Amino acid sequence: MNGRHQQRRPQGTPHRRPQRDPVRVLAFEALRAVDERDAYANLVLPGLLRTAEREAADEGRSFDRRDAALATELVYGTLRNQGTYDAVIAACVDRPLREVDPPVLDVLSLGAHQLLATRIPPHAAVSATVDLARVVLGEGRARFVNAVLRKVAAHDLDGWLERVAPRYEDDAEGHLAVVHSHPRWIVSALWDALGGGRTGVEELLAADNARPEVTLVARPGRATAADVAASLPDGSTEPGRWSPYAVRLTEGGDPAAVPAVAEGRAGVQDEGSQLVAAALAAVPVEGRDERWLDGCAGPGGKAALLAGLAAGRGARLVAVEKQPHRARLVGRALAGNPGPYQVLVADGTRPVWAPGSFDRVLVDVPCTGLGALRRRPEARWRRRAEDVRGFGPLQRGLLTEAVAATRTGGVVGYATCSPHLAETREVVDDVLARVPGLELLDARPFLPGVPDLGPGPTVQLWPHLHGTDAMFLALLRRTS
Repeated sequence: MNGRHQQRRPQGTPHRRPQRDPVRVLAFEALRAVDERDAYANLVLPGLLRTAEREAADEGRSFDRRDAALATELVYGTLRNQGTYDAVIAACVDRPLREVDPPVLDVLSLGAHQLLATRIPPHAAVSATVDLARVVLGEGRARFVNAVLRKVAAHDLDGWLERVAPRYEDDAEGHLAVVHSHPRWIVSALWDALGGGRTGVEELLAADNARPEVTLVARPGRATAADVAASLPDGSTEPGRWSPYAVRLTEGGDPAAVPAVAEGRAGVQDEGSQLVAAALAAVPVEGRDERWLDGCAGPGGKAALLAGLAAGRGARLVAVEKQPHRARLVGRALAGNPGPYQVLVADGTRPVWAPGSFDRVLVDVPCTGLGALRRRPEARWRRRAEDVRGFGPLQRGLLTEAVAATRTGGVVGYATCSPHLAETREVVDDVLARVPGLELLDARPFLPGVPDLGPGPTVQLWPHLHGTDAMFLALLRRTS
């Protein structure tokens, strides 16, 4: 963890109910939850927003969509740009950042984001942040916040980057790390996976910092993309770019409020994840095609899509998840599927089924999640390079057992939401070298219409090229 995560909130830090600005207090509380409890903003923020709306209604004041939008921007913008803001703040304080109390650093980062990346006037940004500091930190620390933010306000973002980022010519990875707010090791890993020169990696890093669209999936047999779009106001949706099951929400909002989502006929799922599941289902297999397996099914998005596709062909999906609470999520996602299915709480590396039992097997393996940094920006500050090595044995074990579970002539899909070469091609190459009777298929024809898929045979999707998470897919046929 980075410096701000190495300390906890000192005992006695005031937590008074906000009197002036519930939006900024909410944003601060979300950042503290991310820091103190290792929470994810996309999980903690909706609950905080609902609480703020209830409290406002009880007190006879408003907390409307604009307030929610500002709170969301403050939280996600601060998390995405934390590395850049840390470099700026470090230039404005007289001590190492690790010696600044984490709650103070969170307030400073919120202020820096308003000053450097929003249209809020500088004087208003400083004033509002100092008021926040008085409420959540106390008067003494508020004076420190005021002094630091006045220094931050002396330059705009470009001016600060010229001062705090190394020159690209002297330290290319260091420059990109500060300018695009990614740890250096992630910059290096993404650059290696992407290949090419400066332009491509800068576009990728910038895409990681862009607000992602909310994409829905219409679950086959329960709804079509046209059904989902027709239930929403005109102009609020667009079709998916590549997946025939995708609907993009152009105006954002709470997807849980979409009728098809509330009824389970649709779900929230990145288009890259939809493509991975659809590609596995599209590979031709000779003979029997009756039993499909999702070997890492939680939380259930791909399983629900696969189950619907399987039902349309008279096949049955077995969805396997090791963690009971995630298995319950899978069960909810599959409830209402038009065909038969089964949810098992089991470990995919210790199968409870006979070898060769399945015609199609998908393993979307646990990984570092470097492909979804735009959705979970805090993950980039939690992960370390050594985490990649830690996932390796599990990823190889899951793929090896997926192959063993597949009958001769059947197909295996290996997927991961990471472009890191050690989690993608290296895993597949290792298993191909160790396990006989496998053929690596060209996955590109099974993603029809999707451009920029590279030389194959595996597929790597990219946020800046495809508008999806950076999903990786390899398709393998069991030949003996």
